[in-house]
Amino acid sequence: MRTRTSPVRGIRAAWREIDATVRPAGRVFYGWWIAGAASGVQMLGSLLWMQSYGVWFVVLQDEFDWSKAIVSGAFVMTQIQFGLLAPVQGWLVDRFGPRTIMRVGLVIFAAGFMLFSRIETILAFYLTFALIALGSNLAGFPTVMVSIVNWFNRHRAKAIAVGQLGHPLGGIAVPIIVFALQAFGWRETALVAGVLVLLLGHPLAQLMRHRPAPHEFVDGIAESTHHSLRDTSRQGFSIRQAMRTRAFWLISIGHACSLLIVSAVMVHLVPHLIEGLGYSLTLAGGVVAFMTACHIGGQLLGGYFGDRLNKRLICAGCLVAHAVGLLLIAYATNVVMVIAFVLLYGTAMGIRGPLAVALRADYFGPKAFGTILGVSMSIAMIGMSTGPLVAAFTADAFGSYEIGFTVLAAGAVVGAVCFFAAKPPVEQPG
Repeated sequence: MRTRTSPVRGIRAAWREIDATVRPAGRVFYGWWIAGAASGVQMLGSLLWMQSYGVWFVVLQDEFDWSKAIVSGAFVMTQIQFGLLAPVQGWLVDRFGPRTIMRVGLVIFAAGFMLFSRIETILAFYLTFALIALGSNLAGFPTVMVSIVNWFNRHRAKAIAVGQLGHPLGGIAVPIIVFALQAFGWRETALVAGVLVLLLGHPLAQLMRHRPAPHEFVDGIAESTHHSLRDTSRQGFSIRQAMRTRAFWLISIGHACSLLIVSAVMVHLVPHLIEGLGYSLTLAGGVVAFMTACHIGGQLLGGYFGDRLNKRLICAGCLVAHAVGLLLIAYATNVVMVIAFVLLYGTAMGIRGPLAVALRADYFGPKAFGTILGVSMSIAMIGMSTGPLVAAFTADAFGSYEIGFTVLAAGAVVGAVCFFAAKPPVEQPG
């Protein structure tokens, strides 16, 4: 009898924990609406270009007969742009709040796609994708993370995981982009994408708020049981104090090493599946969708365990999994190796994503988090910019992705060492 009721009790206990987290005062804490809006905005960016870039890659190559290096170069340029913009963006969000920055970003994002639908030259391609990336970045990850960090403390990893769910959800929806490109053409798809950004993005931006009002509390928990906003919003390191710590640089470099693989997979997984393994575009899109389904599962696990276990050690383990997964897909000879890559890489990427952000917030606090995250991401973007180029040039030179993917896997191992060594800073903020 006890065995029969134990699962029921476990489910009830889990539900009570979820309810207490989402509705700490008997109603849904507004911070969760912010996390949901953040997820929706990031889903737009993920679906329309980040996760589907490999599909655009193939279509543009067929249309214009451009080399892999040329098409990869546009992606690399956008990541360099983000790296240069990130510190300024972080400061702007700290100064003016996320809602204003998101609205500006959404207009630029939409305009970029509308102009992209009219391109005829390489220069126009690069310029319009620069606009797409600029708008997506202003409306996306760094901006929304500042809000979430300010609204959460005890449940920070969970909230960040929810806020980042839009990225893998966009990946799952990539077959929609594949269908649209095949059924309607890439120009028509790009134009509609711009319209969707305007129609869907601005209602989500309206939900964003920088910090709780004076009568509201971080995590939705009253001051008697938790610190109020007045006690926590100004705690933490300044950017100068953070940059003097060893942890800041180790986390930034470790994140850069992880993005070596993330960016290479975003740009080159679909071409590798089609050219190297003989998959159709539709089947390759299915692999991307399966991988991002694993990403979602990993992200939920990362949010749950990140608030309970050592984030630093989990991130280090995920980098090792990144390396192993990339080697599996590089030398894949059968579907089993492809499935193993999807399960290992997708899950590890999901776990690591929210924890890399939460680790910075735990170490450096919310005081200047936007600026700290922006500067750290500008360093991490070196990896995001380098990964696709390494894969592209080696593929063009040797006719396959094996060598390039192997080199990038070695970089992920270096990143694992960095995260492992990134212990909490000894120096305390003044």
